[in-house]
Amino acid sequence: MSRQARLTVSTRGRGMTDITAAVAAAVSASGVDTGVAHVFVRHTSCALLITENADPDVRRDLETLARRWAPDGDPAYRHDLEGDDDMAAHARSVLTEVALTVPVAGGRLLLGTWQGIFLWEHRSQGHARELVVTMLGT
Repeated sequence: MSRQARLTVSTRGRGMTDITAAVAAAVSASGVDTGVAHVFVRHTSCALLITENADPDVRRDLETLARRWAPDGDPAYRHDLEGDDDMAAHARSVLTEVALTVPVAGGRLLLGTWQGIFLWEHRSQGHARELVVTMLGT
């Protein structure tokens, strides 16, 4: 069996938005009991990740690292049509992930105790981001 859902997530600008509950709701509504949930974000300047969901310092520290990997406004960037954060956001997206897969059992995501699914906005301004959640299984 396969099912698919589209989710729209509004971000407030650079940072992480916990989407675990929204993905879990899509899985639950799908009727898939055992299988996988594949999550894909349809944009080139944000990312998806599974990371620590208990201590927000982890997410802040990841943002600090990303600023080092791809700083805004680097004079070496040629692509800056949408501002100083334009190329940095694309680079961050390439260095992170735009898709992830989570096992499903009993109609629920099999995340670890301290794991959450996050949309990581790499742009300074907020955006409406579209995600596709595809559930495959029985």
